[in-house]
Amino acid sequence: MTKSILLVGVGGQGTILASKLLTAGLLEAGYDVKMSEIHGMSQRGGSVSSQVRYGGKVEAPVIEVGGADMLVAFEKMEALRWLKYLKPEGKVVVNDFEIPSMPIITGKADYPAGIIEELSGRVRTTVIDAARQAEALGNPKVMNVILLGTIITAMNLKAIDWAKIIRDNVKPQLAELNIQALEVGMSLV
Repeated sequence: MTKSILLVGVGGQGTILASKLLTAGLLEAGYDVKMSEIHGMSQRGGSVSSQVRYGGKVEAPVIEVGGADMLVAFEKMEALRWLKYLKPEGKVVVNDFEIPSMPIITGKADYPAGIIEELSGRVRTTVIDAARQAEALGNPKVMNVILLGTIITAMNLKAIDWAKIIRDNVKPQLAELNIQALEVGMSLV
């Protein structure tokens, strides 16, 4: 059976790296994996999404509306934007983190209030503060790997050697920090 995970965020949050690490781990475990990514205006703080589908045989890389088993939002407004892609019984992990879009920065719009409450009222939602967890580890840039850890636990993928995947795919001087971040994320779900 094919499983579908949608990772969404804002440019610069490491969404694509997290999905590439996830894909590498799934391939290492012997799954057929398809990944697609949409960068939008990622260099300018725009929406970024990555779709990872895995199983015995995956026919297409794209997740249809209502087809995601899991939605992982690196930024909470993105969770609402992409919620229609989640299956009714799907899981949401949302990072309680705000990055104002250009209309909000320029004063043409307000950041929506009550996002977490709305998500929690509609679907199974786990809220984490990956920024605070990353700060506790001493590097805010590992927020993405913390969020990757939540996927590993929620999708029951702990048997994969994630430490090896990280060592094979990140700079050697950052490998141990990222392994710690992954372990933190795995413990949050």
